[in-house]
Amino acid sequence: MDAATRDSSARATATLLVELLTEELPPKSLKTLAKAFADRIVEGLAQTGLSTGDASAVTIFATPRRLGVSIAEVLDRAADRVETKKLMPAKVAYDASGAPTAALIKRLEKEGADASSLSIRAEAGVDTVWLEQTRAGVALAIGLQQALDDAIAKLPVPKRMTYQRYDEHGLETTVQFVRPAHALVAMHGGAVVPVHALGIHAGNQTSGHRFIGTRFVALRSADEYAKSLRDDGKVIANLAERREEIRERLLQAAGDDRVVMPDALLDEVTALVEWPVVYRGTFDPAFLDVPQECLILTMQQNQKYFALTDAVGTIVNRFLVVSNIETTDPSEIIGGNERVLRARLADAKFFYDQDRKKKLEDRVEGLKTVVYHNKLGTQYERMERVEALAGMIAGMLGIDANEAKRAAHIAKADLLTDMVGEFPELQGLMGRYYALHDGEQPDVAAAIEEQYRPRFAGDALPATQVGVYLALADKLETLAGMFSVGAVPTGDKDPFALRRHALGVVRVLMEKDLRVDLDVLVGAAVSRFVSSGPEHSRLVREIFEFIRVRAAGYGRDLGYSSNEVEAVLYSDPIFATYPKRWAAVSAISSRPEFLALAAANKRVGNILKKSEGSLGHALSAQLLSEPAERSLHAALTNINPRLDAAIAGGDFLAALLPIAELREPVDAFFDTVMVNVDDQPLRNNRLALLAALQTEMNRVADLSKLVAA
Repeated sequence: MDAATRDSSARATATLLVELLTEELPPKSLKTLAKAFADRIVEGLAQTGLSTGDASAVTIFATPRRLGVSIAEVLDRAADRVETKKLMPAKVAYDASGAPTAALIKRLEKEGADASSLSIRAEAGVDTVWLEQTRAGVALAIGLQQALDDAIAKLPVPKRMTYQRYDEHGLETTVQFVRPAHALVAMHGGAVVPVHALGIHAGNQTSGHRFIGTRFVALRSADEYAKSLRDDGKVIANLAERREEIRERLLQAAGDDRVVMPDALLDEVTALVEWPVVYRGTFDPAFLDVPQECLILTMQQNQKYFALTDAVGTIVNRFLVVSNIETTDPSEIIGGNERVLRARLADAKFFYDQDRKKKLEDRVEGLKTVVYHNKLGTQYERMERVEALAGMIAGMLGIDANEAKRAAHIAKADLLTDMVGEFPELQGLMGRYYALHDGEQPDVAAAIEEQYRPRFAGDALPATQVGVYLALADKLETLAGMFSVGAVPTGDKDPFALRRHALGVVRVLMEKDLRVDLDVLVGAAVSRFVSSGPEHSRLVREIFEFIRVRAAGYGRDLGYSSNEVEAVLYSDPIFATYPKRWAAVSAISSRPEFLALAAANKRVGNILKKSEGSLGHALSAQLLSEPAERSLHAALTNINPRLDAAIAGGDFLAALLPIAELREPVDAFFDTVMVNVDDQPLRNNRLALLAALQTEMNRVADLSKLVAA
């Protein structure tokens, strides 16, 4: 066999399979653990040249008792590689007679090379000695061992278990891992790769389903892994395939009903079973008197069941359970789950019945014992702040403040109910149910639920006026309070969700078209914590800017460019006008006349900035001596009434169009008029004219922002 043939056979490719069998893994972490395990192994093999690292060739496996990965076309030995290394100047490497110096000999010994691997190259006019060596490619067993060790060491596990294991010599050793490991499979094609992990040596035998499959499944090749496990072991090893099969079986079992199928629950159930089977159960229709959100949450959180609704979304007294056992007679499984669910629903009904015996109003006093924040007092004190803000906001908009204040007064009282104590996710929602039971006004009851909206990106805004005012007040109070005690977001850490609250303020103001001055709102919120003075001003500025950054992101999400967003961002503290301003600016931003005006606007800004000490003088028409400055003044006077009318009517595009008429007089002014003349009164008057020009041009947006910096 010649050298070429030997090299080709030594670098054969095949599918690589790695599987780690364990005790039951944490279901909520399984997806993350599986991806991290696979990614580290794939990355490690790619770094040693044993695979391409192509994601399309990777299949991730994960069940409650295993983490695994299959990678196509993995080499059993990486290709040889040539390494070139600069050693030292030639005059250091050789003596006058050309013999190697001690320094060179010592370096060659360190590198494990001889003089035949050396060459001399001229580098920047200096002869330098270089070493060129051929390094043998890494064998798969070595490369995989490194990758496997790295994957296990860096698995994202908050807390590892410590347990004892006996090796092949009967010696006890201490092992740490997320759960005790029992077996390791590592196969390249049909051959076992001799690696080890967690005190276990690799083999070709995996484990089937605990109860309904073949206990031990011997694999003939890595490519047969998934099929052998499914056919013989009754295990669907591929997490994505198992999830999709569960989803399809749930839809099939639902029949004419609809399945309440949140992604988080589907993911968790997928991580709990290896051979999913869906069974249908029922419960006493008397429990349907309990709010359906309580019933659904009880099923999902406590039992991992899937609730069913009718075509209009009303819950029915049926549910689906995903079991890990397949049987021809599931009556015992169904009956057992029905009994367990009955007990859980009975608890929910008890909480609901008990809670309604005491009005929300009667619970408000109890908020004095509930700490909101150790530096910001109790929930009762917070309620008082929100109540005042909600009333103020309603008053600013000319609405009766009584309902807004009433909603704020009882909005947090449901925190003291048994149902919210059991299911904190239901705060607000249960407040609405209990408020209606207490005879509160429908809008007041709705506002108690709506105070938390929007809870996430894309969530609905409050539907009622009272809910809008309460939600806005609640978010502003949170921002002001947290900023006042220094609990501001840093990096990616935002424990009090202040970015979400700020974006909520932006969305409520803009999407509900609330024509209120955000500066005034923030100032009122801050006043609940700092009454006045420099600290008050600092907090108002910081919070206003924090909200404005969220507004910029909101504008970009709407599809506007960064320049268009920035042009509007500092134009008006009434954020409700921003969407229309963005639309108007976007409509004209590419027009040549506006680009020219934007450049002129920037120039005007620079002139005024350099002449700040000379600003503040009134514009005098009598001092306009040059035809170009008189023409510019006339143009400004002409467009001013049209700008006033368009802006008053909220038609910002109509307000921008007259500004286009300024292009010629502005160009003529800069072509023929010198601003910084020696005559001080004349210079001051021309600066006043430019200031008036800048004001008119920027009434819709700062046009200078449309020009790249």
